[in-house]
Amino acid sequence: MRDEESVLEVRGLGHRYGDATSGHHAIGSLDFAVRSGEFVSIVGPSGSGKTTLLRIVTGLMRPGQGSVEVAGRPVSGGVPEDVAVVFQDYSRSLFAWMSVRRNVAFPLRNARCSRDERTAESLAAVGLTDFAGRYPWQLSGGMQQRVAIARALAYRPKLLLMDEPFASVDAQTRADLEDLALQVHERFGTTILFVTHDIDESVYLSDRVLVLSSPPARLLADVQVDLPRPRDQLATRQLPEFVRLRAEVAGLLLRQRDPRDETGPAVGSAEEMPAWA
Repeated sequence: MRDEESVLEVRGLGHRYGDATSGHHAIGSLDFAVRSGEFVSIVGPSGSGKTTLLRIVTGLMRPGQGSVEVAGRPVSGGVPEDVAVVFQDYSRSLFAWMSVRRNVAFPLRNARCSRDERTAESLAAVGLTDFAGRYPWQLSGGMQQRVAIARALAYRPKLLLMDEPFASVDAQTRADLEDLALQVHERFGTTILFVTHDIDESVYLSDRVLVLSSPPARLLADVQVDLPRPRDQLATRQLPEFVRLRAEVAGLLLRQRDPRDETGPAVGSAEEMPAWA
């Protein structure tokens, strides 16, 4: 029976590329749900099926087994109408020949709402009101990603998927965009599924962190993040509970490494963890 509070439900999800004997087994079996209004991050080793999972949730790929439901409706092909996506490559996701305002208004062309009002509200939410008449190529990378977030917000999706959206910007811009994501989440109550390689980022942003194993992916842990809100880049990251959660997630991922892998330790203490952990 479906949990009425769940926006996303993933049941018995599995996928293999190619044939059953020699193909790449990307996802073993995944079961999880994301409740309305939650901010849930997914972390896992490279190749752990995170991108495959998002492609399936967005309807761009059919799973080999299992099912996905968004807002109680099966995802069976094509992007569900209740889903919006923010990609890592913001420069390719925006229309270079359209102004910022027109980019944000684009998903509203058939919506039953005031396009001008919704567009203005979304631009204001990401701090781009004064840049509405510019073109994407006239903006910095961080500002372009703000446009992409505003466009997703304009649609008022029930589920916002974010695929490593801050991986291509510098550290300061990344921190600013992380705080923007938190502001958006709080202001609109948006349900967010956020994929990242950055462990600190996953803990800082989320209500829960789903940790995936090496392929074929399975759910290693569903880590509850009980940190006070609103969160602060300095104060939150200095909390003992933040440090503990960071070590817990990093430890789970480090134990996924082959001990014969000379690129880094298979297991490490919090003090030994590399800077990316």
